[in-house]
Amino acid sequence: MLLLKAAVMGVVEGLTEFLPVSSTGHLIITGALIDFPEASRATFGISIQSGAMLAVLWEYRQRFADTLTGLTHDRRAQRFALNVLVAFIPAVVLGLAFGDWIKAHLFHAVPVAIALVVGGFVILWAERRHKRLYGARDLEGRRHARVETVDDVSPLDALKVGLLQCIALIPGTSRSGAIIIGALVIGFSRKAAAEFSFFLGVPTLMGAGAYSLWLQREALQWSDLPMYAVGVATAFVAALLCIRWLIRFVSTHDFVPFAWYRIVFGGVVLLTAWAGWVEW
Repeated sequence: MLLLKAAVMGVVEGLTEFLPVSSTGHLIITGALIDFPEASRATFGISIQSGAMLAVLWEYRQRFADTLTGLTHDRRAQRFALNVLVAFIPAVVLGLAFGDWIKAHLFHAVPVAIALVVGGFVILWAERRHKRLYGARDLEGRRHARVETVDDVSPLDALKVGLLQCIALIPGTSRSGAIIIGALVIGFSRKAAAEFSFFLGVPTLMGAGAYSLWLQREALQWSDLPMYAVGVATAFVAALLCIRWLIRFVSTHDFVPFAWYRIVFGGVVLLTAWAGWVEW
């Protein structure tokens, strides 16, 4: 039964990590619903994010390989690596400073639901603004986003995105949502925003997972290995499918459906908590 619950958590992580709906928020709520062991819930949720990151490495393996081999001579590879590093640093600094306090006070269903609803309205505003500034005109006067691809990102853009990612330290905000919507606001195309969130997630979430496991190393046992393996494996498969779907989706759609999903889902959690139907 524990392995089945781990598989459920892995699927939820993989399907929500790269969508602007908050994977951490969904894991907290799912863990409460299926009665996943509370003692290991937070550490497990952070650790299985590495499965989603492995999906990014696999899907974009050629891009990462070209970057590694070109670091010494390829300006494109050097710029890409620098941008990811610059965007990564703010989350490290603020995560180390406030991570423990956030886990102690905000890793609960009701704060998550509030963040989901508020974030949904932010997405609606950001999409309306993006369409007004960068929406398509006719063929002669067609407008494009300032940053069409990840290769157009400047170090200053990367720093701004890195600072915006820090908002996602609040569970329910969504790391990918903070990056994607923040990137739209500063002039990224939807595809560039989504792909940059994929790439930035690799050092951010794999680092967070390794750090979380290190902090909890005294409590971990070899008997926990199957649970973590199942969670990482299912997260990998679900995330790989989600990445491929999302890139196709953003080529012809906006993020408004995710905004309404957040608002409805968060509203349902708040309603059930207020009415006492579910003990979160």
